[in-house]
Amino acid sequence: MLLAIIIYALFHFGTGVKDEPVAPLEVLDIEKITLTDEGFTVKVLNTGPDSVSIAQVIVNDAFWNATFRPSQTLNRLDQTVIDIPYGWVEGDPYTINLITTNGLIFSGEVPIAAKTPVADASRFAQYALIGFYVGVVPVGLGLLWFPFLRRFSDKGVQGILALTIGLLFFLVIDTFNEGLEIGATAPSLFQGTGLVWFGALLSFLFLLALDQGNQLKGKTSGKQIAYKIAGGIGLHNLGEGLAIGAAFAAGEAALGTFLIIGFTLHNVTEGVGIASPLLKEQPSWKTFLALAIVGGAPAIIGTWIGGFIYNPTFASLFFGIGAGAIAQVIYSIGRMILKEAEKKNIAAVSWTNLVGLTLGLLLMYVTALFVSA
Repeated sequence: MLLAIIIYALFHFGTGVKDEPVAPLEVLDIEKITLTDEGFTVKVLNTGPDSVSIAQVIVNDAFWNATFRPSQTLNRLDQTVIDIPYGWVEGDPYTINLITTNGLIFSGEVPIAAKTPVADASRFAQYALIGFYVGVVPVGLGLLWFPFLRRFSDKGVQGILALTIGLLFFLVIDTFNEGLEIGATAPSLFQGTGLVWFGALLSFLFLLALDQGNQLKGKTSGKQIAYKIAGGIGLHNLGEGLAIGAAFAAGEAALGTFLIIGFTLHNVTEGVGIASPLLKEQPSWKTFLALAIVGGAPAIIGTWIGGFIYNPTFASLFFGIGAGAIAQVIYSIGRMILKEAEKKNIAAVSWTNLVGLTLGLLLMYVTALFVSA
Protein backbone atom coordinates (compact mmCIF):
# COMPACT_ATOMS: atom_id res chain seq x y z
CA MET A 1 0.00 0.00 0.00
CA LEU A 2 2.84 2.39 0.83
CA LEU A 3 4.49 1.59 -2.51
CA ALA A 4 1.21 2.31 -4.34
CA ILE A 5 0.96 5.71 -2.59
CA ILE A 6 4.54 6.57 -3.58
CA ILE A 7 3.94 5.61 -7.23
CA TYR A 8 0.73 7.68 -7.27
CA ALA A 9 2.61 10.65 -5.87
CA LEU A 10 5.30 10.34 -8.52
CA PHE A 11 2.70 10.31 -11.30
CA HIS A 12 0.65 13.12 -9.76
CA PHE A 13 3.38 15.56 -8.69
CA GLY A 14 6.15 14.47 -11.03
CA THR A 15 9.85 14.10 -10.34
CA GLY A 16 10.70 17.78 -10.70
CA VAL A 17 12.87 17.15 -13.77
CA LYS A 18 11.58 19.33 -16.64
CA ASP A 19 13.91 18.22 -19.43
CA GLU A 20 12.11 17.36 -22.65
CA PRO A 21 13.25 14.27 -24.60
CA VAL A 22 15.59 15.06 -27.50
CA ALA A 23 13.65 12.73 -29.84
CA PRO A 24 10.04 11.52 -29.76
CA LEU A 25 9.62 8.19 -27.98
CA GLU A 26 7.72 6.32 -30.68
CA VAL A 27 7.87 2.57 -31.22
CA LEU A 28 5.76 0.68 -33.75
CA ASP A 29 5.99 -3.08 -34.28
CA ILE A 30 4.76 -4.47 -37.58
CA GLU A 31 3.40 -7.80 -36.36
CA LYS A 32 2.20 -9.35 -39.60
CA ILE A 33 1.89 -8.54 -43.31
CA THR A 34 -0.84 -10.46 -45.12
CA LEU A 35 -1.02 -10.59 -48.93
CA THR A 36 -4.49 -10.79 -50.49
CA ASP A 37 -5.93 -10.30 -53.96
CA GLU A 38 -6.65 -6.67 -53.04
CA GLY A 39 -3.14 -5.85 -51.76
CA PHE A 40 -1.40 -5.79 -48.38
CA THR A 41 -2.94 -5.98 -44.92
CA VAL A 42 -0.53 -4.81 -42.22
CA LYS A 43 -1.12 -5.39 -38.50
CA VAL A 44 0.68 -2.79 -36.34
CA LEU A 45 1.12 -2.55 -32.56
CA ASN A 46 2.25 0.50 -30.58
CA THR A 47 4.72 -0.77 -27.96
CA GLY A 48 6.18 2.63 -27.10
CA PRO A 49 5.33 4.91 -24.15
CA ASP A 50 3.66 7.64 -26.26
CA SER A 51 0.79 7.75 -28.72
CA VAL A 52 1.75 7.53 -32.39
CA SER A 53 0.01 8.86 -35.50
CA ILE A 54 0.83 7.30 -38.87
CA ALA A 55 0.96 10.04 -41.49
CA GLN A 56 2.11 8.26 -44.67
CA VAL A 57 2.47 4.77 -46.10
CA ILE A 58 5.22 3.99 -48.61
CA VAL A 59 5.44 0.80 -50.68
CA ASN A 60 8.78 0.32 -52.46
CA ASP A 61 9.65 4.06 -52.34
CA ALA A 62 6.21 5.13 -53.61
CA PHE A 63 3.65 6.92 -51.42
CA TRP A 64 0.42 4.91 -51.36
CA ASN A 65 -3.15 5.38 -50.19
CA ALA A 66 -4.25 3.27 -47.22
CA THR A 67 -7.15 2.85 -44.86
CA PHE A 68 -6.81 2.27 -41.10
CA ARG A 69 -8.95 0.07 -38.87
CA PRO A 70 -9.87 1.53 -36.42
CA SER A 71 -7.60 4.60 -36.57
CA GLN A 72 -4.22 5.83 -37.73
CA THR A 73 -3.52 7.18 -34.22
CA LEU A 74 -2.44 4.52 -31.72
CA ASN A 75 -2.17 4.95 -27.98
CA ARG A 76 0.16 2.72 -25.98
CA LEU A 77 -0.54 -0.99 -26.70
CA ASP A 78 -3.19 -0.07 -29.28
CA GLN A 79 -3.35 -2.08 -32.47
CA THR A 80 -4.46 -1.04 -35.93
CA VAL A 81 -4.86 -2.82 -39.26
CA ILE A 82 -3.73 -1.03 -42.41
CA ASP A 83 -5.30 -2.01 -45.75
CA ILE A 84 -3.10 -1.05 -48.71
CA PRO A 85 -4.67 -1.58 -52.17
CA TYR A 86 -1.63 -2.59 -54.20
CA GLY A 87 -1.19 -4.78 -57.26
CA TRP A 88 1.73 -6.87 -56.05
CA VAL A 89 3.51 -9.35 -58.32
CA GLU A 90 4.14 -12.88 -57.11
CA GLY A 91 7.80 -13.56 -56.35
CA ASP A 92 8.83 -9.90 -56.09
CA PRO A 93 10.22 -8.37 -52.87
CA TYR A 94 8.43 -5.45 -51.19
CA THR A 95 9.26 -3.00 -48.41
CA ILE A 96 6.47 -1.19 -46.56
CA ASN A 97 7.46 1.94 -44.65
CA LEU A 98 5.22 3.72 -42.15
CA ILE A 99 6.04 7.39 -41.52
CA THR A 100 4.73 8.99 -38.32
CA THR A 101 3.75 12.64 -37.92
CA ASN A 102 7.10 13.19 -36.17
CA GLY A 103 8.98 11.86 -39.20
CA LEU A 104 10.08 8.50 -37.77
CA ILE A 105 10.07 5.54 -40.18
CA PHE A 106 9.16 1.95 -39.31
CA SER A 107 9.67 -0.76 -41.94
CA GLY A 108 8.30 -4.19 -42.74
CA GLU A 109 9.54 -6.48 -45.50
CA VAL A 110 8.02 -9.08 -47.79
CA PRO A 111 11.05 -11.01 -49.14
CA ILE A 112 9.03 -13.06 -51.64
CA ALA A 113 5.47 -12.01 -52.46
CA ALA A 114 2.94 -14.83 -52.33
CA LYS A 115 -0.71 -14.93 -51.37
CA THR A 116 -1.18 -15.68 -47.68
CA PRO A 117 -2.92 -19.06 -47.16
CA VAL A 118 -6.54 -18.89 -46.04
CA ALA A 119 -7.57 -20.97 -43.04
CA ASP A 120 -10.01 -23.30 -44.78
CA ALA A 121 -10.74 -26.99 -44.27
CA SER A 122 -8.47 -28.08 -47.11
CA ARG A 123 -5.48 -26.13 -45.80
CA PHE A 124 -6.09 -27.43 -42.26
CA ALA A 125 -6.06 -31.00 -43.57
CA GLN A 126 -2.89 -30.41 -45.60
CA TYR A 127 -1.04 -28.95 -42.62
CA ALA A 128 -2.28 -31.80 -40.40
CA LEU A 129 -0.88 -34.33 -42.89
CA ILE A 130 2.46 -32.49 -42.95
CA GLY A 131 2.62 -32.52 -39.14
CA PHE A 132 1.75 -36.23 -39.15
CA TYR A 133 4.60 -37.02 -41.57
CA VAL A 134 7.09 -34.87 -39.66
CA GLY A 135 6.12 -35.89 -36.10
CA VAL A 136 4.08 -39.05 -35.62
CA VAL A 137 5.54 -41.19 -38.43
CA PRO A 138 9.28 -40.78 -37.66
CA VAL A 139 8.78 -41.08 -33.88
CA GLY A 140 6.74 -44.25 -34.46
CA LEU A 141 9.45 -45.66 -36.73
CA GLY A 142 12.06 -44.95 -34.05
CA LEU A 143 9.99 -46.86 -31.49
CA LEU A 144 10.26 -49.97 -33.71
CA TRP A 145 13.83 -50.34 -32.45
CA PHE A 146 12.43 -51.52 -29.10
CA PRO A 147 12.63 -55.32 -29.71
CA PHE A 148 16.24 -55.00 -30.85
CA LEU A 149 17.21 -52.81 -27.89
CA ARG A 150 15.86 -55.38 -25.39
CA ARG A 151 18.62 -57.82 -26.38
CA PHE A 152 21.27 -55.65 -24.74
CA SER A 153 22.96 -56.56 -21.44
CA ASP A 154 22.80 -54.36 -18.35
CA LYS A 155 25.80 -52.37 -19.57
CA GLY A 156 24.22 -52.14 -22.99
CA VAL A 157 20.99 -50.77 -21.51
CA GLN A 158 23.07 -48.18 -19.63
CA GLY A 159 24.66 -47.26 -22.95
CA ILE A 160 21.25 -46.83 -24.58
CA LEU A 161 20.16 -44.53 -21.74
CA ALA A 162 23.36 -42.55 -22.21
CA LEU A 163 22.59 -42.37 -25.94
CA THR A 164 19.18 -40.97 -25.01
CA ILE A 165 20.86 -38.26 -22.94
CA GLY A 166 23.00 -37.42 -25.97
CA LEU A 167 19.91 -37.13 -28.17
CA LEU A 168 18.10 -34.95 -25.66
CA PHE A 169 21.14 -32.80 -24.91
CA PHE A 170 21.35 -31.87 -28.58
CA LEU A 171 17.62 -31.16 -28.63
CA VAL A 172 17.74 -28.88 -25.58
CA ILE A 173 20.56 -26.81 -27.09
CA ASP A 174 18.75 -26.66 -30.44
CA THR A 175 15.49 -25.66 -28.74
CA PHE A 176 17.17 -22.87 -26.78
CA ASN A 177 18.86 -21.55 -29.94
CA GLU A 178 15.61 -21.55 -31.90
CA GLY A 179 13.70 -19.91 -29.05
CA LEU A 180 16.28 -17.16 -28.54
CA GLU A 181 16.42 -16.47 -32.27
CA ILE A 182 12.63 -16.12 -32.48
CA GLY A 183 12.47 -14.19 -29.19
CA ALA A 184 14.82 -11.56 -30.65
CA THR A 185 12.26 -10.83 -33.37
CA ALA A 186 9.38 -10.36 -30.89
CA PRO A 187 8.36 -6.82 -29.81
CA SER A 188 10.89 -5.63 -27.23
CA LEU A 189 8.06 -4.78 -24.82
CA PHE A 190 7.26 -8.49 -24.36
CA GLN A 191 10.87 -9.57 -23.64
CA GLY A 192 10.89 -12.49 -26.08
CA THR A 193 14.34 -13.79 -25.11
CA GLY A 194 13.41 -13.47 -21.44
CA LEU A 195 10.28 -15.54 -22.04
CA VAL A 196 12.48 -18.38 -23.32
CA TRP A 197 14.41 -18.48 -20.03
CA PHE A 198 11.30 -17.95 -17.88
CA GLY A 199 9.43 -20.74 -19.66
CA ALA A 200 12.41 -23.08 -19.39
CA LEU A 201 12.93 -22.45 -15.67
CA LEU A 202 9.26 -22.81 -14.74
CA SER A 203 8.69 -25.95 -16.81
CA PHE A 204 11.87 -27.53 -15.40
CA LEU A 205 10.84 -26.78 -11.80
CA PHE A 206 7.23 -27.87 -12.40
CA LEU A 207 8.26 -31.24 -13.80
CA LEU A 208 10.90 -31.64 -11.07
CA ALA A 209 8.28 -31.03 -8.37
CA LEU A 210 5.91 -33.47 -10.10
CA ASP A 211 8.67 -36.07 -10.36
CA GLN A 212 9.61 -35.75 -6.69
CA GLY A 213 5.96 -36.07 -5.67
CA ASN A 214 5.69 -39.33 -7.61
CA GLN A 215 8.91 -40.61 -6.04
CA LEU A 216 7.56 -39.98 -2.54
CA LYS A 217 4.49 -42.01 -3.46
CA GLY A 218 6.62 -44.73 -5.01
CA LYS A 219 5.03 -44.28 -8.45
CA THR A 220 8.08 -43.58 -10.61
CA SER A 221 8.43 -46.11 -13.44
CA GLY A 222 10.06 -46.49 -16.82
CA LYS A 223 6.72 -45.85 -18.50
CA GLN A 224 6.35 -42.50 -16.72
CA ILE A 225 9.82 -41.43 -17.80
CA ALA A 226 9.06 -42.54 -21.36
CA TYR A 227 5.97 -40.34 -21.37
CA LYS A 228 8.01 -37.44 -19.99
CA ILE A 229 10.58 -37.90 -22.76
CA ALA A 230 7.78 -38.04 -25.34
CA GLY A 231 6.24 -34.88 -23.88
CA GLY A 232 9.51 -32.95 -23.99
CA ILE A 233 10.22 -34.11 -27.53
CA GLY A 234 6.64 -33.26 -28.45
CA LEU A 235 7.18 -29.65 -27.38
CA HIS A 236 10.33 -29.58 -29.48
CA ASN A 237 8.43 -30.98 -32.46
CA LEU A 238 5.79 -28.29 -31.95
CA GLY A 239 8.59 -25.81 -32.65
CA GLU A 240 9.54 -27.68 -35.80
CA GLY A 241 5.92 -27.47 -36.94
CA LEU A 242 6.00 -23.71 -36.32
CA ALA A 243 8.97 -23.38 -38.67
CA ILE A 244 7.31 -25.44 -41.41
CA GLY A 245 3.96 -23.64 -41.15
CA ALA A 246 5.62 -20.21 -41.14
CA ALA A 247 7.63 -21.13 -44.26
CA PHE A 248 4.49 -22.10 -46.18
CA ALA A 249 2.63 -19.01 -44.90
CA ALA A 250 5.45 -16.81 -46.22
CA GLY A 251 5.13 -18.43 -49.66
CA GLU A 252 8.44 -20.31 -49.37
CA ALA A 253 7.11 -23.69 -50.44
CA ALA A 254 10.55 -24.98 -51.45
CA LEU A 255 11.92 -24.21 -47.98
CA GLY A 256 8.86 -25.77 -46.35
CA THR A 257 9.28 -28.99 -48.36
CA PHE A 258 12.99 -29.11 -47.51
CA LEU A 259 12.19 -28.70 -43.82
CA ILE A 260 9.65 -31.55 -44.00
CA ILE A 261 12.26 -33.95 -45.41
CA GLY A 262 14.97 -32.80 -43.00
CA PHE A 263 12.84 -32.92 -39.86
CA THR A 264 11.42 -36.34 -40.81
CA LEU A 265 14.91 -37.83 -41.05
CA HIS A 266 15.99 -35.98 -37.92
CA ASN A 267 13.05 -37.19 -35.80
CA VAL A 268 13.49 -40.92 -36.44
CA THR A 269 16.24 -40.97 -33.80
CA GLU A 270 13.86 -39.51 -31.18
CA GLY A 271 11.84 -42.72 -30.98
CA VAL A 272 14.92 -44.60 -29.73
CA GLY A 273 15.21 -42.17 -26.82
CA ILE A 274 11.53 -42.55 -25.94
CA ALA A 275 11.77 -46.36 -25.94
CA SER A 276 14.93 -46.61 -23.82
CA PRO A 277 13.29 -46.35 -20.34
CA LEU A 278 10.91 -49.22 -21.25
CA LEU A 279 13.61 -51.87 -21.78
CA LYS A 280 12.99 -53.45 -18.35
CA GLU A 281 9.20 -53.46 -18.71
CA GLN A 282 6.49 -55.16 -20.80
CA PRO A 283 4.66 -52.30 -22.58
CA SER A 284 1.68 -53.01 -24.83
CA TRP A 285 1.20 -51.77 -28.37
CA LYS A 286 -1.25 -49.19 -27.00
CA THR A 287 1.59 -47.68 -24.97
CA PHE A 288 3.76 -47.32 -28.08
CA LEU A 289 0.85 -45.80 -30.01
CA ALA A 290 0.24 -43.28 -27.23
CA LEU A 291 3.95 -42.42 -27.03
CA ALA A 292 4.10 -41.84 -30.79
CA ILE A 293 1.12 -39.49 -30.55
CA VAL A 294 2.46 -37.60 -27.51
CA GLY A 295 5.89 -37.19 -29.12
CA GLY A 296 4.78 -36.50 -32.68
CA ALA A 297 1.28 -35.00 -32.74
CA PRO A 298 2.39 -31.56 -31.41
CA ALA A 299 4.06 -31.09 -34.81
CA ILE A 300 0.54 -30.94 -36.29
CA ILE A 301 -0.49 -28.21 -33.83
CA GLY A 302 2.75 -26.34 -34.51
CA THR A 303 2.15 -26.44 -38.27
CA TRP A 304 -1.34 -25.00 -37.78
CA ILE A 305 -0.04 -22.22 -35.53
CA GLY A 306 2.88 -21.38 -37.82
CA GLY A 307 0.72 -21.39 -40.95
CA PHE A 308 -2.25 -19.40 -39.65
CA ILE A 309 -1.61 -17.48 -36.42
CA TYR A 310 2.17 -17.34 -35.98
CA ASN A 311 3.24 -15.03 -33.15
CA PRO A 312 6.94 -14.71 -32.18
CA THR A 313 6.13 -13.85 -28.55
CA PHE A 314 4.14 -17.02 -27.90
CA ALA A 315 6.54 -19.06 -30.05
CA SER A 316 9.50 -18.05 -27.88
CA LEU A 317 7.53 -19.05 -24.76
CA PHE A 318 6.69 -22.45 -26.29
CA PHE A 319 10.34 -23.06 -27.13
CA GLY A 320 11.35 -22.14 -23.57
CA ILE A 321 8.81 -24.53 -22.06
CA GLY A 322 10.04 -27.28 -24.39
CA ALA A 323 13.69 -26.68 -23.50
CA GLY A 324 12.95 -26.80 -19.77
CA ALA A 325 10.96 -30.02 -20.16
CA ILE A 326 13.76 -31.71 -22.09
CA ALA A 327 16.35 -30.54 -19.53
CA GLN A 328 14.30 -32.07 -16.70
CA VAL A 329 14.08 -35.37 -18.59
CA ILE A 330 17.87 -35.38 -18.97
CA TYR A 331 18.11 -34.94 -15.20
CA SER A 332 15.68 -37.83 -14.60
CA ILE A 333 17.51 -40.22 -16.94
CA GLY A 334 20.84 -39.25 -15.37
CA ARG A 335 19.48 -40.22 -11.96
CA MET A 336 18.18 -43.48 -13.44
CA ILE A 337 21.66 -44.32 -14.77
CA LEU A 338 23.26 -43.61 -11.38
CA LYS A 339 20.65 -45.66 -9.53
CA GLU A 340 20.94 -48.67 -11.85
CA ALA A 341 24.75 -48.49 -11.80
CA GLU A 342 24.73 -48.60 -8.01
CA LYS A 343 22.25 -51.49 -7.96
CA LYS A 344 24.20 -53.55 -10.54
CA ASN A 345 27.58 -52.52 -9.07
CA ILE A 346 28.84 -51.15 -12.40
CA ALA A 347 30.45 -47.82 -13.27
CA ALA A 348 28.04 -44.98 -13.99
CA VAL A 349 30.61 -43.14 -16.13
CA SER A 350 31.93 -46.02 -18.22
CA TRP A 351 33.33 -46.27 -21.73
CA THR A 352 30.01 -47.79 -22.84
CA ASN A 353 28.08 -44.81 -21.52
CA LEU A 354 30.58 -42.36 -23.02
CA VAL A 355 30.27 -44.03 -26.41
CA GLY A 356 26.45 -43.97 -26.12
CA LEU A 357 26.41 -40.29 -25.19
CA THR A 358 28.76 -39.40 -28.06
CA LEU A 359 26.78 -41.50 -30.53
CA GLY A 360 23.55 -39.76 -29.50
CA LEU A 361 25.07 -36.34 -30.11
CA LEU A 362 26.52 -37.43 -33.47
CA LEU A 363 23.22 -38.94 -34.64
CA MET A 364 21.33 -35.73 -33.93
CA TYR A 365 24.09 -33.57 -35.40
CA VAL A 366 24.33 -35.53 -38.64
CA THR A 367 20.56 -35.71 -39.17
CA ALA A 368 20.29 -31.99 -38.35
CA LEU A 369 22.52 -31.29 -41.37
CA PHE A 370 19.59 -32.31 -43.58
CA VAL A 371 17.64 -29.41 -42.07
CA SER A 372 20.24 -26.66 -41.85
CA ALA A 373 22.25 -27.43 -44.98
